[in-house]
Amino acid sequence: MKNKLFILTIISLLLILSGCWSKRELNELALVAALGIDYIDGEYAISVQVINPGQVSSNKPGEGQAPVVTYHGKGKTVFEAIRKLLAASPRKLYFAHMQMVIFGDELASTGLRDAVDFLARDQEIRNDYSVIISKQATAKDVLNVLTPIEKVPANKMSNSLKGAEDAWGSTLEVDIDDLMSALGGKNPSFVISAIEVHGDKNLGIDKTNVERVETPVLLKFTGLAIFKEDKLLGYIDEYESKSFNYLNDNIKSTIEIISCPSGGELTTEITQSKTKTKGIIKNSQPTINISIDIVQNVAEVKCDIDLSEIKMMDWINNQTEKYIKKNITHVLEILQENYQADVLGFGEAIRRADPKEWKKISDNWQTIYPEVEVNVKVNVNTHGFGTIKNTKLKE
Repeated sequence: MKNKLFILTIISLLLILSGCWSKRELNELALVAALGIDYIDGEYAISVQVINPGQVSSNKPGEGQAPVVTYHGKGKTVFEAIRKLLAASPRKLYFAHMQMVIFGDELASTGLRDAVDFLARDQEIRNDYSVIISKQATAKDVLNVLTPIEKVPANKMSNSLKGAEDAWGSTLEVDIDDLMSALGGKNPSFVISAIEVHGDKNLGIDKTNVERVETPVLLKFTGLAIFKEDKLLGYIDEYESKSFNYLNDNIKSTIEIISCPSGGELTTEITQSKTKTKGIIKNSQPTINISIDIVQNVAEVKCDIDLSEIKMMDWINNQTEKYIKKNITHVLEILQENYQADVLGFGEAIRRADPKEWKKISDNWQTIYPEVEVNVKVNVNTHGFGTIKNTKLKE
């Protein structure tokens, strides 16, 4: 009994004493908020956005210091480039709290797989950060832009990405697990949100960019990047991306604008959207049937209509349905004809519906997909008018 008690005591002490063997003090680390990966002249060009803690946390920040500092390095591999950054950084880089990884569009065109391999393997990097593409710019250009309100640009990008997805429907938050899952498929096709630098890229790095009432250089999400295998094919804009998210069952809230019968416009707020996608194979011909149920409110009226009339409500529902369906049809044409990328998972819908028939056509899906018939049905119901039905402001 005494021997057992002695052994348990030793084990407990070992657990307690070994708990801090690998601890690292905060003042010994450089906290990385965002990582940028470019591919230039056959080498990986790495940029890290490191938080300047004295500028972010202090009530009296130091004069002339920016809230973040960027360090850059190059190497034959991503890992080598990051290790070479230590020659410039005063502290060891710490990636555990990283919020964002930005892939340059040249790297994306070359292929993401090798860069993603490092991100997935590294044990220090958590898997809860978002990945985005820098459109018509390098990842370095994006990380060099200082942002107002949010001192840390990585925070700004993360908040804008989520906000645009929740309230506008033009972006899609993709983390490293989502990307790994997409790349692991048999015929991987997927989308990643794209960000642009609006304004002179050389001015974005200057502190005056956040000291003016009107910021001359902005970071803005402008739609989605389309990938096939691991290579960038092209982009769809923010309006096309919204239609994509209808199809992808990822609209939380957005707005639609329809033309009134007597001129002017009416704006509705989409409060609910539910998409169901079903695949069938009949006579060896695959077909996709999509039904979208939408609930909306009247948000703004800039025309003369009587919202108290039932027929007017029916008209609003009908016009919204036609408008959304028209935009969705346009995006489907882009995805099927221009890019020929099954980013909406139609092949998986066919497989779930009829595994035996799918097995017969799966090897030729890449050539079949562009010709697949897609039937879209949109059903809209208007529930609210705001606090008033009709306004007398025009009178």
